[in-house]
Amino acid sequence: MSSSESETALSATPGMLCAGFDIGGTKTLGLVLDLDPSNDSVSEPRVVARQKVPRPRSGDESVEQIRDLIAGFETELGRRIDRVGVGIAGAIGDGWVKFSPNIPEIVDFPLADRLAAALDRPVVVENDAATAVWAESIFGAAVGIKNLSYVALGTGLGAAFILDGRLYTGAHGLAGEAGHMVVNSDGDTHHTGVQGPWEMRASGTGLGVLARSMASDGKTPGLIALAGTIDTIRGEHVLEALHDDEAKSEAHAVLDIFANDVSVGMLNLIYVLDPERIVLGGGLVEIGEPLRERVETAVSSTMLGGAFRPNVPVVLAQLGSDAGALGAALLAR
Repeated sequence: MSSSESETALSATPGMLCAGFDIGGTKTLGLVLDLDPSNDSVSEPRVVARQKVPRPRSGDESVEQIRDLIAGFETELGRRIDRVGVGIAGAIGDGWVKFSPNIPEIVDFPLADRLAAALDRPVVVENDAATAVWAESIFGAAVGIKNLSYVALGTGLGAAFILDGRLYTGAHGLAGEAGHMVVNSDGDTHHTGVQGPWEMRASGTGLGVLARSMASDGKTPGLIALAGTIDTIRGEHVLEALHDDEAKSEAHAVLDIFANDVSVGMLNLIYVLDPERIVLGGGLVEIGEPLRERVETAVSSTMLGGAFRPNVPVVLAQLGSDAGALGAALLAR
């Protein structure tokens, strides 16, 4: 195990060991938290082991992979892992992976039950946005916030909610699929067959589509220079352009439009849920303040009755790519 993927500094007084896993589109991140079982408050994550491996290709392979990672952690630490949590993108209800866009081979698979039987210990399985928002609420960007919306802008768009201090998963455990809210019934058709969903515009994929469209209209020659051709422009080139003197103004112009697309769905969440705060996560959080500031401005300037409503801050997630796995370990606790 490489030093970059392992941390083995155990605390002087070991507590409960909870393993958390985030199964993503290409990788599975696993880590172990050493938690005090008698204290619900956690000031900072105490990660004592970590491993990243290619993501599994099926439900059975998911069980085998996590079982092997748990065995490796226990050998490394010389202690038994007490509890296990898993975050995975998709529709997750009562520990079942109903379907997952990241791993299309997993359909209606009882991952929590299968893992609990294989590991002989308690297992929790949740949507990855749900595990991420829980981590951000414990020791991230929303500590002490009781009503919180989390919006993850990545390849797609994920969302999760904390209401009255509790993770909200809905009547069937399937809440949080805000990316599929229709925001333009005349819009393009998503690969899911839904016409005009929020995810089509407000995601890393949507950012790339917008940037290519503006390049085709002759508005962003600097982006074309960075990417090579119009067809190869992706969302990451917008981030790159922010640090390029020749293309910086073009990146800002793209983000002006993109932030409005993000704000449309956020306003819907505010109208329905009335959160105290919105945490902006996912891969696009690397854009940082140029994105966050524009989104917050677009939300506040277009909110119905905004002059008479409390401001809803939009803040950047703080835990990065660890959030899903950290939250899964905390939920297992």
